[in-house]
Amino acid sequence: MPRYGFNFLWGFRKVPGAALAMQPPDLKELDLLVEMGLDFVRVPLDYHFWTANFDYYHPDEKALAVLDSYLSACRERGLHMCLNLHRAPGYCINRIEEEQDRLWRDLPVQDAFVFQWEMFARRFLGVPNEFISFDLLNEPCGIDGERAVHESIMRRTVAAIRQIDPTREIVLDGWGAGNLALPELTDLKVIHSGRGYQPFAVSHHLAPWWPEGMNLPVPVYPGTLFEGKNWDKEALREYYQPWRDVEAKGVPVHIGEFGCFKNTPNDVALRWFADLMGLFREFRWGYSLWNFNGVFGIINHGRPGTTYENWHGYQVDRALLDLYLQNRV
Repeated sequence: MPRYGFNFLWGFRKVPGAALAMQPPDLKELDLLVEMGLDFVRVPLDYHFWTANFDYYHPDEKALAVLDSYLSACRERGLHMCLNLHRAPGYCINRIEEEQDRLWRDLPVQDAFVFQWEMFARRFLGVPNEFISFDLLNEPCGIDGERAVHESIMRRTVAAIRQIDPTREIVLDGWGAGNLALPELTDLKVIHSGRGYQPFAVSHHLAPWWPEGMNLPVPVYPGTLFEGKNWDKEALREYYQPWRDVEAKGVPVHIGEFGCFKNTPNDVALRWFADLMGLFREFRWGYSLWNFNGVFGIINHGRPGTTYENWHGYQVDRALLDLYLQNRV
């Protein structure tokens, strides 16, 4: 760390009942990362692609071979791939009802979660950390008491991976959907992964999966009022102080996801991005935008008022791309 790149959604969601397979790696987009001087590819995955009918212990080898192709494509280009379980046995931040079991509650599915990472540890044993890391669980979140269960599961999983591959680089997302630092896990000496979505009133304006924000006014920045704060650069700095406290204990911090949904006016988004990435540069933190091409990306995001530039056949938000590249350490 720091590393800089994007989230790529090649294996992000398996629709129940659909026969869809994971997409192949987009080689053109990876080549553009190299051209930009970036080095980080976060791959959020849905374990349903290689698991049928909640049979956690008999993965589909054909599906897993697609992950090998992701790694090969990244490795050939000198890119680091961060393998992330976005949907894991018993948990996903989205559509939890699609899970048969609950990770914070059911011991059998906790065993299955550990098995998944033991499987990956064996599969990628010997691959240098330069090329792969394991982000164990995307955006864990739960009710009172479940944070302690999460801590126990993460400790058990890290120990299981290290029993197989003692030096593997491991990443833990913050609690509270990735927003809350985890000082109780600093002794594990893993990377802690934060988020860059606050204030949600700016980053998720009229996002259909966030019903709490559907009646909020069109955001401004600086100056949006949200959760009792008037958000500006200093409010963002205050928000990240717990992460800096964790970092002060010797733990690397990386921002695994950040971005702004398509409905926020682009001038507002750009001012927010400038403050956010300016702080990441000040803190010397790497970051990974969600995503590359899409409603949160640098390409075809659709925010009102955007000036696009044709770039290798893509319609890119040049102002955002320039901010992204200028704020690297």
